Amino acid sequence: MTEIIGVRFRQAGKVYYFDPAGLEIKQGQHVIVETARGVEYGYVVVGCREVEDEKVVQPLKSVMRLATEEDDATEARNKEKEKEAFKICLEKIQKHGLEMKLIDCEYTFDNNKVLFYFTADGRIDFRELVKDLASVFKTRIELRQIGVRDETKIRGGIGICGRPMCCHTYLADFAPVSIKMAKEQNLSLNPTKISGVCGRLMCCLKNEEEAYEYLNSKLPNVNDFVTTKDGLKGEVASVNVLKQLVKVVVTLDGDVKEIREYHVDELHFRPKKRKDRVAMDDELKALEALEKKEGNHLE
Repeated sequence: MTEIIGVRFRQAGKVYYFDPAGLEIKQGQHVIVETARGVEYGYVVVGCREVEDEKVVQPLKSVMRLATEEDDATEARNKEKEKEAFKICLEKIQKHGLEMKLIDCEYTFDNNKVLFYFTADGRIDFRELVKDLASVFKTRIELRQIGVRDETKIRGGIGICGRPMCCHTYLADFAPVSIKMAKEQNLSLNPTKISGVCGRLMCCLKNEEEAYEYLNSKLPNVNDFVTTKDGLKGEVASVNVLKQLVKVVVTLDGDVKEIREYHVDELHFRPKKRKDRVAMDDELKALEALEKKEGNHLE
């Protein structure tokens, strides 16, 4: 077992493990650590605890110290400097006529580097821009091109559910999302209705995928024939996945047809491989190809 703490450097960013170096560090505190980018100021999201050795990438870097009031003041000054650096970079981009959208600016804690995040449709030759920025800030400059999902994660916003977006509030990493998940949940396959603010398929489609797969596996398919608890035979008209209810068109005496609703436990049917699976897979492949072509598919 290895003792670690979990540290984040950005809101809803990835959690990195560090060796507490014998310090009693609790969740909510700030620490100064050394990373590949240099000395950084981080927020502790996981207090001192032991984890299995295989979950840790060795060698584990040690915490330099708990953040002091002076460190807090330095971080606050850096945040103010980032606002000014953002404005200057925007001016330089316009000066050089580059087709790029500046998203964010970030100073390392030791001011050894300034990072600028941007989006663009293709590759951008920003060598002259870097030279120009380096002459202004007198430090190392890094321009990093990011995708639209990362842009949304950094900027945040309100989703169609009316709540702050998942990627900005708690998702540390993006999970792969496919059109098949929307199909499994009986959602409209209209891209505009299942896409988030970023224009990609909504991350929340992944949240309930496992539950829907389990619940769907217990239900018959629409148009399947079933036998009810009262001995009637009929054809499935529709299913309610969450309530596990099935509407069945049953035939009564005199060939009278009637729609009745049953709980799935009140029905008898032969479990089998999902109907028209080959046709469904072909349809999904066609939809995914279309989504990818339109830039709306998540890899």
